[in-house]
Amino acid sequence: MRHRVAGKKLGRKTAHRVMMFRNMVTSLFDKERIRTTLDRAKAVRPIAERMITLGKRESLHARRQALAYVNDPVVVSKLFETIAPRFSQRPGGYTRIIRLGFRDGDGAQMAYLELLGSEFKPAKKEEGKKKSKKESKEAATEGEKKEK
Repeated sequence: MRHRVAGKKLGRKTAHRVMMFRNMVTSLFDKERIRTTLDRAKAVRPIAERMITLGKRESLHARRQALAYVNDPVVVSKLFETIAPRFSQRPGGYTRIIRLGFRDGDGAQMAYLELLGSEFKPAKKEEGKKKSKKESKEAATEGEKKEK
């Protein structure tokens, strides 16, 4: 029977697994997006959301609890000052898992674990008039003339 046995072991001993999760949570808050396997992302997600909930509390006790788990004090200050206020009106669900496909080496399913609000935003092109081919050629020839 498997009653009340939660979580996956991920092929690691307990101490290794706990430290791996701590490192991943620290990296997630530092970079706001990490690429990992799907199983690891699913395992880290509730821990990260718990840390954001601590950040929303804004008390000394909550800050010390976060410092006990997250490895870097700079990341904890970022969590409390920028990340947690972003989710102040949200009751939960601060992260998103995006499936990416399978890794070439071993076929493991990969995923992005990211904080909401830190999505990839491609650079926008200038709106308005588009340059025609003739105008772009003229600009290129003027640049060549200036170089000479």
